[in-house]
Amino acid sequence: MVQPQMQSMSMDDMLVLEIDDLEVDVLTGIYSEETHLPQPLRISVRALLAHAGHYEPDSPLGLSKNYMDLKHAATTAITRGQHFTLIEAVADHIIDTIFLQDRKALHVTVKIVKLALSERGEKIGITLSRWRK
Repeated sequence: MVQPQMQSMSMDDMLVLEIDDLEVDVLTGIYSEETHLPQPLRISVRALLAHAGHYEPDSPLGLSKNYMDLKHAATTAITRGQHFTLIEAVADHIIDTIFLQDRKALHVTVKIVKLALSERGEKIGITLSRWRK
């Protein structure tokens, strides 16, 4: 097995922006009792951004990303009344929205918990991650 030469590998700094535990009502589900009313989902988003250098006290926002863009992708970017059969499709929509917002987003992870399924506080849901292609 060939070991990579660490001296020749370039490791760029990375920045991870995070939004945790947004509660969003989304029309999702496959059963008839689920398809007529929005269901409460708890959504967390992590976006890995490329970054080189250091942040100075007066660094402009353009060197990072507005946290509200992540919140928007998980809330208002989800069209009201649009039905998602699977919560995986909701996560896909959020990831696509973030990739469209900013070329610096290299990797996005979305975790969705279906709150209506919880009986004793357990967290039932999915996590979807995708690298920019």
